[in-house]
Amino acid sequence: MELYDVMRTAFTARQFTDDPVPDAVLGRILENARFAPSGGNRQGAHVIIVRDGPAKRAIGQLAIPAAKRYSAQIRAGESPWNTVTPTAVDQATIDATTPPPPLVETYARAPVVLVVCVDLSVVASVDSDLDRVGVISGASIYPFVWNILLAARNEGYGGALTTMPIKEEPRLQALLGIPKHVAVAALLPMGRPVKQLAKLRRKSVAEFVTHERWDGKPFA
Repeated sequence: MELYDVMRTAFTARQFTDDPVPDAVLGRILENARFAPSGGNRQGAHVIIVRDGPAKRAIGQLAIPAAKRYSAQIRAGESPWNTVTPTAVDQATIDATTPPPPLVETYARAPVVLVVCVDLSVVASVDSDLDRVGVISGASIYPFVWNILLAARNEGYGGALTTMPIKEEPRLQALLGIPKHVAVAALLPMGRPVKQLAKLRRKSVAEFVTHERWDGKPFA
């Protein structure tokens, strides 16, 4: 596919056919995705390819606590899991909430799950002293994650950048033998999508790009 077509049609896929994702395809995806940039070119990424059924189901179970809170906050009209506005939903309500099946079941149903990790000992977290949640470390891993999804789209496959199981990261580390100094950045259930979307809905450039300042003239 042409690059811009890939960028404009790489949608979030959570439903897959029974077709496998061959190692040869994964090899091409990862061979090209590895050219993503990282801070200082330290390349702290590590990918775990999970095909084992029980392991995929266990990952889905680890998504349940975060998915319950996500759903409960949506029902309460909140923006889930944001760190600016604390949730007003109590824990009892969260515990009683049924998690949305797509946020839990997609792992077991996907032919393969890629667990993308980053070695925190080689990233430069220059925002670590700021009074907000850290995001800068992601600059050394999420370009690689997105390259994987773009490459999968180019191969006729798809996936979803998911994070719900990471709320239970210590349990996820124990399940997959991940060292303590290594963070899980994303879990990518992947396969051949049941449907291939050709048009995505996004804000126009003028809605989120301005000249010179946050409140500057919209770029058109």
